[in-house]
Amino acid sequence: MTIHLLLADDQPLIRAGFRMFVDPEPDVEVVGEASSGAEAVELARALNADVVLMDLRMPEMDGIEATRRIANADDLDDVRVLVLTTFDDDENVVRALRAGASGFLGKHVQPAELVHAIRVVAAGEALLSPAATKSLITRFLDQPTSEALPDHPELEKLTAREQEVLTLVAYGLTNDEIADRLYVSPFTVRSHVARSMTKLGARDRAQLVVIAYQGGLIAPWHG
Repeated sequence: MTIHLLLADDQPLIRAGFRMFVDPEPDVEVVGEASSGAEAVELARALNADVVLMDLRMPEMDGIEATRRIANADDLDDVRVLVLTTFDDDENVVRALRAGASGFLGKHVQPAELVHAIRVVAAGEALLSPAATKSLITRFLDQPTSEALPDHPELEKLTAREQEVLTLVAYGLTNDEIADRLYVSPFTVRSHVARSMTKLGARDRAQLVVIAYQGGLIAPWHG
């Protein structure tokens, strides 16, 4: 299957650089380029994009609002957003995750890492390493914010095992690591994760992580 990739960045040279990275890959095709958030939303729909590589700072509409509109549009339900960051803007990265982004990358990412990330996100997984989860989610989700955070009473619908699995997901563990920890099969873990996503209305694992923190399932940690 070919992954249709949309590049969204207001700097043509950056778009050209990322295009150069992915063009040699047989399973990734750049179907378009957007120079603003509004254009990113429009082209994601018009070009049937699978993944949008989204810069956060763009004119007309920033990447956070563009991500939110893509995530909330019923006809763009299969589109995944991969956020680009310089890692000096952590709070906006977390806002993008809240808005529906499936993960994030640094703008100085290596070509192989970029292609891997695109494939991971296109497959419906979240690009959240344990280290990144700690440094970002912990730093900001436990601090006051001007944005209203949604309540998640649906957490009570989860079984004890589903809550246990969700807790480990929120700590950044992979399905295989969770399976080893709980002495179950990876398939069983995937089933628990899938059911939790359905009950919580989450698009992917990134959304599960945010919901776990916002809903108070686990307390942010420091260190």
